[in-house]
Amino acid sequence: MIWLIFWLSLAALLYVYAGYSVLLVLVGLLRRRRVHQRPGTPRTSLIIAAHNEAGAIARRLDNALSLDYPADALEILVASDGSTDATNAIASRYAARGVRLLALPRRGKLGVLDEAVAQSSGDILVFSDANTTFHAQALRMLARNFADPEVGGVCGNQIYVREAGSDSSAHGETLYWSYDKWLKRLESLTGSIVSSDGAIYAIRRRLYRKPTRAYVTDDFAISTAVVEQGFRLVFEPDALAYEPPASAADREFRRKVRIINRGLCGVLLRRRLLNPFRYGVYSWILFSHKVVRRLAPFFLLAALATSLVLAQEGGFYAVAAAVQVGLYALAILGYLVKDQPVGRWRILYTPFFYCLANAAALVAVTRLLLGNRIEQWQPERPAPSLGVEG
Repeated sequence: MIWLIFWLSLAALLYVYAGYSVLLVLVGLLRRRRVHQRPGTPRTSLIIAAHNEAGAIARRLDNALSLDYPADALEILVASDGSTDATNAIASRYAARGVRLLALPRRGKLGVLDEAVAQSSGDILVFSDANTTFHAQALRMLARNFADPEVGGVCGNQIYVREAGSDSSAHGETLYWSYDKWLKRLESLTGSIVSSDGAIYAIRRRLYRKPTRAYVTDDFAISTAVVEQGFRLVFEPDALAYEPPASAADREFRRKVRIINRGLCGVLLRRRLLNPFRYGVYSWILFSHKVVRRLAPFFLLAALATSLVLAQEGGFYAVAAAVQVGLYALAILGYLVKDQPVGRWRILYTPFFYCLANAAALVAVTRLLLGNRIEQWQPERPAPSLGVEG
């Protein structure tokens, strides 16, 4: 029985980290679902969610007002979720330049986004965070995809800019996100990506549906509603947005626990999308990307425990046990030197961040199984400063 658990765990891990992407390539080659793009500037509402973002909101609004998009086709709204610092006072200074501030009581990100949508007028809704900045052409790059009537939502390309003074987890997150965006490119060719990222995404106004639960990730819940209604959700690599990763490992760990916990709640909310008879390939993508991938830490623990037991038989099992012990030893060392220059060596920060991400998934899934759902959002990332590391 022990050897069976080992091989099943190994097979699951191979599927998560290799098999899924290989199958995506094959399915993408067979389907080749291209987007029929055409330049355009539809009436657009840029909705920026903020909670105590006094250090970021001015930079964010200056950036939004400088975008290369017709001023008469763009409205900018700041949805302030019970901010208690100077966020509202700073945002209100931009009223003369057309920025609308919605100073709302604390109700959670989904609540303030819903209110902002109700008060907006754009045919296209673009959602973003207060610590994100857009490339000047970002809105145009998003908008050109909506010339395709099958497209209901578009996810932009979030790029991490590492701040001076960040520990090595920032390097790990950048590498992790590069992998995730590669998956998005592959998923988009099959028809739809699994979901959008909160830094930059857009949907058709008529497809917006208010999520019925407060404890789900807003970008997942809002963007997957597009797929649920029969439209495509695609990735636009040229719609660039810049955001810093969390500057410290403990902040990144808390952020991932929150996102994964709320993301899995979102899967439960959109469980209809797991029906392959109705949603086809997308159901497989959703299950693989958002469910099986989140179970990886359980497979890792099972593989480690069983290989240690089986190592006494020598051969492959002994090698497998040694490789895993070596990986975790490097991860521990990477954690210990995360604030040192040596911690930025890829051989150290890669296993360290890999283990951090899986530990966060383990905690998030366990909390969900115990009925612990995270309802309030709390931004963990700072605004990008003027000096950043590429």
